[in-house]
Amino acid sequence: MPDTTHSPQITLQKTRIRGGVWEGMLVAEAMGAYTPQIEVTHLGAPVEGVEVVADGEMDKVWTVRVPIPAKLLSEGVQTFVISDGKTSTTLDTFTIVTGEPLEDDIRAEVDLLRAELDMLKKAFRRHCLEVLGH
Repeated sequence: MPDTTHSPQITLQKTRIRGGVWEGMLVAEAMGAYTPQIEVTHLGAPVEGVEVVADGEMDKVWTVRVPIPAKLLSEGVQTFVISDGKTSTTLDTFTIVTGEPLEDDIRAEVDLLRAELDMLKKAFRRHCLEVLGH
């Protein structure tokens, strides 16, 4: 069993995407000194140029900047994974959709599933009313 007594609790919250750069705020609830080691990947390959800058006013708070290279953007859905390099824990992900909408896009699938679920709920309620009514 891994020793988690010295592992900090790390949270990463997106603040914005501006000028082709994803930005977020990293907060570590750690005892003693802690230096974040952030890794970003796209399709399993590392994204270069990631910056982690300490907040000058708040202890254990950093600004994370991830440049979104134009060469990684292509037709479809592109997902970037941000993780803690020390533990390989995924801290956040962000997705960029470019080009024509995809019929098999996950969001379209979720919308379809929601519609089907609503249809099933209505049919189930109708069935229950019929059973109770007879």
